[in-house]
Amino acid sequence: MDTSSIFGFIVALYASLTTCAVPPSDLPAQQQEQTAIVAEQETQEPAEPEVQPIYDPVATPKQPTVNAANVGYNDKKSWWFRRNADHLPPSAQDEIAIGNYDAYYLGDTQHKVIYLTFDEGYENGYTSKILDILKANDVKAAFFVTKSYMEDQPELVKRMVAEGHIVGNHSVSHPNMSDLSNEQILAELNGCAAYYKELTGQEMPKYFRPPEGVYSIRSLEQTKAAGYKTIFWSFAYNDWDPANQPGTQAAYDMVMNNYHNGSIMLLHAVSQSNTEALDQILKDLKAKGYVFQTLDQLPPATSIGQ
Repeated sequence: MDTSSIFGFIVALYASLTTCAVPPSDLPAQQQEQTAIVAEQETQEPAEPEVQPIYDPVATPKQPTVNAANVGYNDKKSWWFRRNADHLPPSAQDEIAIGNYDAYYLGDTQHKVIYLTFDEGYENGYTSKILDILKANDVKAAFFVTKSYMEDQPELVKRMVAEGHIVGNHSVSHPNMSDLSNEQILAELNGCAAYYKELTGQEMPKYFRPPEGVYSIRSLEQTKAAGYKTIFWSFAYNDWDPANQPGTQAAYDMVMNNYHNGSIMLLHAVSQSNTEALDQILKDLKAKGYVFQTLDQLPPATSIGQ
C-alpha cells in the first residue's frame, strides 16, 4: 500500500468514528423528550392510589372476582370504592365477598333509593341542626355512635330514637377491629350496646360500622356471629376534619355529583359544610325522584352482588 492510500484509509477511519456517537443535544427533540420522561418515571416514587367516594342509578355492579384464597384470615383491609362519572353504583374492594358476612356497601340498586348515615364520634355542635333538617324533610337516617358519644350527648341520642332514626353501633372506643382478639371485638360491640340499652331502655339495632372502615375476614365473621350487619358505604368524602371544611357549595356538589341508586351515604356530623348543605341536598335528591329508606329496608346482602 503506497503513502497516499495509507493516508486515505486514516481519514476515512477518523470520519467514521466521529459520526458514530451523536451528543444528546443533537438527538431529535421528540427522542430527547421521551428520554426525559423515562428518567423521571424511574426516579419518582409512585403516587399513592387515590381512595375516593362515589355515584348513581340502574345496574348493580358486576359481582367481583373474589380472591379470598389470597387473603389471610386476619389480613387488615381498609374499605375503598371507585368513583365514576355516570351516577352508577360504584365498584369496591374485590378480595372478599362481604355479603357472605352480612356486610353491605350498597342497598337496592334497582330503584332510586338512598340510605343516609352519619358517624358520631364526638359532638361538634351540628347534630341538633341535622335532626331539625331531617325532621323538616321527613327523612329518616342512621347515626353510628360510640359509647363515649352517648355518655357525652345522652339527650341527642334520645332525640334520635324518639324521632325514628336508627342508632347503630360504632364501638366503645373506636379501635381498629382487625387488631383485636375475638373477645375484645365482642366486648366493643356489647359495651356500646349495653350502654345504649341503659340510656334508652331499648335494644340497640344490630348494625355496626367499623371504625375507619378497617376490617378483616375474622372481624367480619365475628361481627356476623354477634348478630350484626356491617355497614360500609358507597359514598363518602373528606368531611371529617372541622378545621378543613370544604364549604357549603363544595359539600353540595360532592353529593350531587356522586349520588346513585342504592347508595349507602356516609356523612360526618361534625361537618359544618354538610350541615349547611343538607337541606338543599335532601330537597334536590327528592326532586330527582329519590326516596330515603332506612337500614331496616336493606335487601339480603348476598342478593346484591357484594
